[in-house]
Amino acid sequence: MSNVYLIPVAVFLVFQVSFVGTYIAAVLQGHVVPTVPYISDAATYSPESCVFGQMINLGSILLGITVYVRYRQILQLFEHHSDLGNNLLRYNRLAVWFGWASCLGISIVGNFQETNVRIVHFTGAFLCFGFGALYFWLQSLISYMIYPIAGTKRNAHLRLAMAACCTILFILMAVTGIMSHILFKGQNPRKWYPSDGGWHFHVISSISEWIMATIFSFYILTFTEEFRDLEIDHPQLRLISYSLTLT
Repeated sequence: MSNVYLIPVAVFLVFQVSFVGTYIAAVLQGHVVPTVPYISDAATYSPESCVFGQMINLGSILLGITVYVRYRQILQLFEHHSDLGNNLLRYNRLAVWFGWASCLGISIVGNFQETNVRIVHFTGAFLCFGFGALYFWLQSLISYMIYPIAGTKRNAHLRLAMAACCTILFILMAVTGIMSHILFKGQNPRKWYPSDGGWHFHVISSISEWIMATIFSFYILTFTEEFRDLEIDHPQLRLISYSLTLT
């Protein structure tokens, strides 16, 4: 398989279609107000929640594959350039686990709605964005370590900036989100109006989430250029035992 670079593109498209499509559907169905709801609020009720869950599951699988391909790419680079140092291997191993934890969080967020199992949903959001930010920091560091053998300094700078933005937005989203829910006096947080209290904090929190999710998608897209130099073979299958049944 030589079109490995299409995997990050697929991740980007799946996530963007699920985010924007779910928002449009939720607004048209009257399930949320158009003024910047949380992504998860737009995916609370059916039929949006069903489509969102399916798309998010697909996206998390593709993202997991992307994380693994990046992991193997760094291993291959180290095999040919051992002078890169053993720290590269340690950061690479740590990064793949952070990346997969983020994938798990994305799947949890898509399948456990906030209105049904809030604690599980928030745990998934923490895994998604928290470990996702850690994965971005490690990949930024790795990008600097492997330059100029692989990648470009422009991508390394871009990933570092995105990692910093995601970290700031994650903290901002969490703090203002908690404050907005404390001040909320309305009946339905999915239809949050200025008169319900905590409106400004809610808007800041939800906008932070949307920007962070968008940056998340674009960060994965930055791997496209480096994946053009990769090729994946079919996995080897070895028959361990063989038995013949006579009937």
